[in-house]
Amino acid sequence: MKANLPFERVLLTGAAGFVGFHVAEALLDAGVEVFGIDSLTPYYDPALKQARLDRLQAHNGFSFEKHDIADYDGFEAAFAAFRPQVVIHLGAQAGVRYSLDNPRAYASANLDGFLSVLEACRQHPVDHLVYASSSSVYGANAKVPFSEHDRADHPVSLYAATKRANELMAHAYSHLYAIPTTGLRFFTVYGPWGRPDMAYFKFTKAILEGQPIDVYAEAEMSRDFTYVDDIREAIVKLAGLPPVADPNFDARDPDPATASAPFRIYNIGNHTPVRLDRFIAVVEEACGRKAIKRHLPSQPGDVPATYADVGDLAARTGFSPATPIEQGMARFVEWYRSFYHI
Repeated sequence: MKANLPFERVLLTGAAGFVGFHVAEALLDAGVEVFGIDSLTPYYDPALKQARLDRLQAHNGFSFEKHDIADYDGFEAAFAAFRPQVVIHLGAQAGVRYSLDNPRAYASANLDGFLSVLEACRQHPVDHLVYASSSSVYGANAKVPFSEHDRADHPVSLYAATKRANELMAHAYSHLYAIPTTGLRFFTVYGPWGRPDMAYFKFTKAILEGQPIDVYAEAEMSRDFTYVDDIREAIVKLAGLPPVADPNFDARDPDPATASAPFRIYNIGNHTPVRLDRFIAVVEEACGRKAIKRHLPSQPGDVPATYADVGDLAARTGFSPATPIEQGMARFVEWYRSFYHI
């Protein structure tokens, strides 16, 4: 049944990725035509990306082209041919630790790639550009919960710096060309069809195989784990709510979350941080086995805690994520066992 969404055609980058796959399914189930783009990089198991893509291609209304969005000409031609009303940009090079080893991948995918998206939206105007940022932009901020209205100018990883740069680039294009842009700061997304480089995926795999898990600074770490169904609901709701210029914006005391242009930033998190030791206990319970822990110090680029203030998201959409970690991890482990035939 078609949902009451104010758009019918969406171009979605990162369609074979974790969040992109879930958003695409939600849009297709709502009767929206989705044109997916992905470069299918081998950053993690390409077979998992292909399995997601196979499911999407079974839907009516889904089409796909493989593109590296940093290669503007091919991407722009596909964009122009499809003529989307809304663009949801989720394609990026993810991962904090990988950015220590391969920084140029982040400059290409996250900076050059995002510039391609912005330029395509300028050349072929759209109703709304929604793009993925990250809670990593809060970096060295110690004030919690993290608020979009606080400055986020001290990233502690290159990945975070590229995501903060995306927000600034979006603001410039909103100001110069009146493109409505909404940046979404995701907080530790998890769930079925997830990313193998994420801790919850690695923990599950190791525990079920009887292998040790690497635990970094267990007593110091906490994360605002956000179930993927909550993420996709927030994205779909916000996609139909393009921002307008804030009439109360004060250039003498600028609010980082709004602007005198059609620009907005929202946190999307569960607003319930979970300590790492508690999280491991939840994974153990979902797996029905105890973990073998290998304790290690914190890694460069790690932040000790993340905690989302989602008041603005709730005020704008009437929705805030609330899936308990126990429920979400049980669903993930059930999917993992099924997908990998365990």
